[in-house]
Formats: sequence, C-alpha cells, structure tokens
Amino acid sequence: MADMIKPDTPEDTVEAVRSAIDAKSSLLIQGNGTKAGWGHPAKNGTILNLSGLSGVTLYEPEELVLSAAAGTPMAEIENLLDENNQHLAFEPPDFGRLYGHDPGAATLAGVIACNLSGPRRFQAGAARDHFLGFDAVNGRGEMFKSGGRVVKNVTGFDLSKLMAGSFGTLGVMTSITVKVMPAGEKTRTVLVLGLDNQKAMAVMMEALNSPHDINGAAHLPAETAAKSQVSYVSDAGAAVTAFRLQGPAPSVAARCGSLRTLLAGAGKIEELHFHNSKTLWTEIRDVAALLDREDAPIWRLSVPPSRGADVTGQLEGDFYFDWGGGLIWLAGDAGRAEHIRSVVKECGGHGILMRAADDVRSKIPVFHPQDPAVANLSRRLKQNFDPHNIFNPGRMIADED
Repeated sequence: MADMIKPDTPEDTVEAVRSAIDAKSSLLIQGNGTKAGWGHPAKNGTILNLSGLSGVTLYEPEELVLSAAAGTPMAEIENLLDENNQHLAFEPPDFGRLYGHDPGAATLAGVIACNLSGPRRFQAGAARDHFLGFDAVNGRGEMFKSGGRVVKNVTGFDLSKLMAGSFGTLGVMTSITVKVMPAGEKTRTVLVLGLDNQKAMAVMMEALNSPHDINGAAHLPAETAAKSQVSYVSDAGAAVTAFRLQGPAPSVAARCGSLRTLLAGAGKIEELHFHNSKTLWTEIRDVAALLDREDAPIWRLSVPPSRGADVTGQLEGDFYFDWGGGLIWLAGDAGRAEHIRSVVKECGGHGILMRAADDVRSKIPVFHPQDPAVANLSRRLKQNFDPHNIFNPGRMIADED
C-alpha cells in the first residue's frame, strides 16, 4: 500500500510537491481514486489525495459561473446546480461502477483532468470548452493560475486547454472554475426500433441534420438494449436508436412530434418521458450498466459517424454507439489492441483502452499512440510544467521515466 498525503489547503499542496522534489520521489495524484484504473498502472510513489480540498467557493447562478476546490465531489456540485435548475452542459459521466467503485464519488478535478464528456458532447462541447480557469501547483513547487470567471478574449496561452485531459501529469489543480448553463425544462426521447447498425447510422445523421435540436443520439444493438433498466428499451426485443430532445415544454412537444413524423418510415416509434429518459441516458453516459461484464476490457473508439457500422463489423464483442455514431463503446479483447487500433485508424479515428487488468495495461499503449511530432510536443510540455517528472509518471506513457 502506497503512502498517502492528504493536504487540507493549497499551501499544504505546495509543501507536498516541494517535499517530493527534495526527496526525488513521485506523486500519484488523485481525488477519491474512482478512475485509478484508467491509464497505465501507477508506478511507485506517494499518493497525493486531494479529497481534503473540497467545497464550492463561489456560485453565481445569474452569471452562470461556479468555482470549487479540486476535490469537491461531483454529486455535491450537481445537487447544488439542480436546486437552481442549472447543470454542466458537457454532461460528465460517472465511471465509478466501471472501475469497481460506488457511483457519486468522482471529483471536479478528476472530471476536468480527464476531460470527461457525456452524450451531449456533440452539441455542447467537451469539458475543456466549459473550463474557465484554475489555480494549480507546477512541478517546481510554484503556485500558478490561468483564466478567470468569464469567457472573453485574452492574450497569452489558454492553459486550461492543456490541463483538461492531462490526467494530472502537468500540475496539481487546487481550485477550478467552470461555466454552468440553464437545464432544460422538459426531456423526451424518441426511440426507433429494429434498425441494423448501418441503417441506424444513416437515420441518426438524417435526424441530426434536421432542425429539431437533438442533443443526444445513440444506437444500442439488441443484445445491449436488453440490459437497460428501461422496459421500453429492454423489452423491445430489437435494436434501439434513441434521440433526446430538451428545452421548454411546448418546444419539446412540438419537436418530438416533428421528429416522429420525420422518422416514421424508418421503423416502429416509441417515446420516453422524463424519468425513463433520464435512466436511459445515464446508462449510455456511464457505460457500466450496458457493458456489464466486470472482467471485460472496455474500449472507447472515436470514429467518423458515417464509418461506425463498418468499424464494428470488423470487431468482436458487445458494443453501442453514442454521439450520433461518432463514439463506440466496445467490450472487446485487449489482446487484439493492434487489430482494433488498425481498424479504427483506417477510417481516421482513434482508440483508448479504458479498462483492463493491470498486467494488460502495463504491456500495451492505453492511449492511442501519438505521431512523432505530437509526441515530441507532449514531452516538451511535460518538461516545462514538471521538469522533475514527479506528477503521475507513466500514467499516459508507460515507458516514461
């Protein structure tokens, strides 16, 4: 069991980093550890647990801005936003169950550091697009900050874009500011039953190119749909293609009616209202309920939507499509990583191994291999922010010393 440091203040965090530099030791940065199984297995080092840095420090609903300490649980933030009919538009997933933890324990810094985004990604953007600013400690033991409380044009580098998706390898964030948005008054989901994968891709493209403002589009093959807790989906006995619409009640009702008319010739149509819609899209967002084999390696494949059916036709395992066909969640053999990535690369996509046993993740690249120019830039950024290589060494690149 690794030693652990749990700072209570940003100043404590600075001291922990400086002590690690002096001792020439590594820091394994985490909040509640809900995503420790994502990335290459941790190397030896001291856990820097940020869960003691917790609490919302600023929330101005009328200004659509929220600031919180890095270790603030997402459940606390989401409950506060719910009370004010607001939400995080990028719809961050909760991967607790995917990695064998209880849901609800993910932290704000973990979501931002992994750049997590849910089904609304194709409409609202990624987490980095809603990340306004942060305070952090770099690998020299220095406090630094970037951004602020508003979205505006500024000179200099937008460091928020670098920190989002860096998996704690560039710095230790202690405080984060994000943009929040009004939540939709009503939610409905239109279901089309019985489409094969190729037809589903075409129907999703047609629907997303319509004027009906769809913010969720997913396709579940019959075997995957059968695992849903929504009876309309699990009892369909067929593949299910789902389209989510949100907004003011009259608008949602009108758009649902128009969408049903548009899709009437594609197959049997059903409709889910609020609670069933929420359950289904949470399942799609969080993955574990639909790809429920606990021992199965899980892949996240990003592909051009028009090629999604071609890709899955060359792979083995259970799967489903999100982001209008642009994202494939696959429970497939990690031992066939080279084949999986070859298939995805052929169509211009990339693949990430989201979950696998430690011995598997220690042998193959977890993240899609970078081309030489990008890899060189990544090394230079790491050297600039963390010259002693103490932050999560090897998390993203297995042979990183």
